[in-house]
Amino acid sequence: MGQIKPETAIFRRDFIKDSALLGATTAALGGFAPARVLGANDRIRMGILGTGHRAQYVGKIFSLQPSVEIVAICDVYGPRRQEGLKLAVPIATATDDYRRVLDRKDIDAVLIGSPDHWHKQMLIDAVRAGKDAYCEKPVIHSLAEGPEEVKAVEESGRIVQTGTQQRSWPHYQLGKYIVDSGKLGKITFIHTYWYQNYHSRKGGSKLFNIDSSQLEWNKFLGDAPGQPFTAEKFVWWRFYWDFGGGILTDLLTHWIDVIQWYMNQPAPMTATTTGDLYLMNWQCPDTITTVYEYPGKFSVAFTGALNDSIDHGGIEFRGTHATLKIDRAHLAVYPEGVKPVPGSQYPEPEIFARAEHDGTIDHVKNFLDCVRTRKTPNAPITVGVEAARASWIGNIALKRGLKTVWDAAKGEVIS
Repeated sequence: MGQIKPETAIFRRDFIKDSALLGATTAALGGFAPARVLGANDRIRMGILGTGHRAQYVGKIFSLQPSVEIVAICDVYGPRRQEGLKLAVPIATATDDYRRVLDRKDIDAVLIGSPDHWHKQMLIDAVRAGKDAYCEKPVIHSLAEGPEEVKAVEESGRIVQTGTQQRSWPHYQLGKYIVDSGKLGKITFIHTYWYQNYHSRKGGSKLFNIDSSQLEWNKFLGDAPGQPFTAEKFVWWRFYWDFGGGILTDLLTHWIDVIQWYMNQPAPMTATTTGDLYLMNWQCPDTITTVYEYPGKFSVAFTGALNDSIDHGGIEFRGTHATLKIDRAHLAVYPEGVKPVPGSQYPEPEIFARAEHDGTIDHVKNFLDCVRTRKTPNAPITVGVEAARASWIGNIALKRGLKTVWDAAKGEVIS
């Protein structure tokens, strides 16, 4: 079971060959700030907007690329700015105002790692300032933000990579090839899930030691309603509606992007969601289930919880000929009509592959290549918006307590 079968190598080789043909160049339009012209040997000079845990991780990957210099750091919390500077060159500057980074003519691109409610404005301001951008997911904090982002990016001609890194991960690319090949037969049901142990791994309700005297709280709030500072909201912002969207936007966005990519379906028709707070003292549910119906005559069921980590997260594509199971560690295809391995409920996988490293590395490299070549990146703004949109449709269904219908032609929830 640990061996990679010959079929895997064939699928992977052909897929990579075909993928090399993809990507179209974009042309900058008038009315936007001109970008610095990069020579073949010029380093790509970058700024980081928001230096929390995830941004520091991705920023470290950028900093290890020989072609990159991180020259500016922005965060509204002093200690995070200092942590961010460790990723930068010695002459880098730090600020609590991201516009100062965008005003610099010597910066080519930015990594946007701020809380979700800042993504739209930072991204639009960045491309209008002539910067390419790698924007963490979810790229939107409401359905209305999606068209604004797409319009701004398309008008600017800038390169934008959104943070659904599975699209650059070799074994996920292999999975796409397998689904497209028809090997699974007719797929009518997809089960996806993500479980994280916030309660013990992150100390339950125990808070980090936040020094509010070093935090620009009003800048953190941005366009969110005015409210007093609390450490809970600053630390767990993903699970408060003013700043994030809970499990669906934080976790499902990754998996629904893979599903929509594999199935060539950019949006669900309906969503039904149930969830509640059973463990944590937040606003967004810590336990949630969402079911989507898609025009391609299949349904998706997502389950998420924050009380344990067994199985972590993954996707199961169940077809009439075979089932594909894929997560961040491996890919396996199980054929129908074959006896299970003794002592198990599964046959031997017909195709099996293990992930060799974190696909974020490939995603960063793809972005940097596109900055130089001006090709379309693996996760452009359109698919980033589509993935986050599906997650927000699920959240709207949760809040309404009703089966919710999405009208793709009108671009709105209609019932």
